[in-house]
Amino acid sequence: MGVKAVGIALKLSFGGMNQFKYFEIWIFTIIVIFCCLLQINYLNKALDTFNTAVVCPVYYVMFTTFTIIASIIMFKDWNSQGGTEITTELCGFITILAGTFLLHKTKDMGKSSSGRLPVYTSPEPNTVSESR
Repeated sequence: MGVKAVGIALKLSFGGMNQFKYFEIWIFTIIVIFCCLLQINYLNKALDTFNTAVVCPVYYVMFTTFTIIASIIMFKDWNSQGGTEITTELCGFITILAGTFLLHKTKDMGKSSSGRLPVYTSPEPNTVSESR
């Protein structure tokens, strides 16, 4: 939400109404810089510890979740929407979560430990199975 505040301040400043004369904008700018540095630090630590295929979906889902929650709280996003719009938004969000989860869970299906797809060969036609 700090990024939104700085973005609006930049838009208004470029439009001729300088917003950077107010100390609140500088506080938001410092918060945004601090949060970006903190986020990059922990994202790098996570990528050092875990696989990218795990970190990226979790990062995406967390970012989307917190953005929606902040938008609901700060901008009262759902006050002007009806039940149908809210339900549609929630269904879309659940679809994104389910898709991300399924992509992560099914990415290694059918692969051997070497990372290659297993090669199945049919038995020789003249061989006799020992299970008979």
